[in-house]
Amino acid sequence: MNVQDDLQVRWWNLEAKLVERFGKKPDMETILFLIGIQELGTIQEKFSKEQKQDLMHVAVCALLAQSGFYEQEGLDGDGWPHFRQLKDLPILPPHEQELFLKDHVLLYFDKHGL
Repeated sequence: MNVQDDLQVRWWNLEAKLVERFGKKPDMETILFLIGIQELGTIQEKFSKEQKQDLMHVAVCALLAQSGFYEQEGLDGDGWPHFRQLKDLPILPPHEQELFLKDHVLLYFDKHGL
């Protein structure tokens, strides 16, 4: 089994756990949204479209902070985390970008015991 196969098996296992928990298979945007809410630390009944986009951005920054691409600078007045980029992201073809992000999502869930 190569590394890409292992990543896919681990991804399927994560999807299965999320289906068990939420009742349907989430796409990557939904997973990023969930991570964004986790990082925000508060749940509200409804988020605006802009807030949903901001939550996904927070999620991507938090995910890539695990590899030193970003670091959290602090929170704004509303409690939203802010990040600064520390180094350039690798230039990857679209399929490899997806694998890169999936690997970081898996690491995040492992680290947070979710």
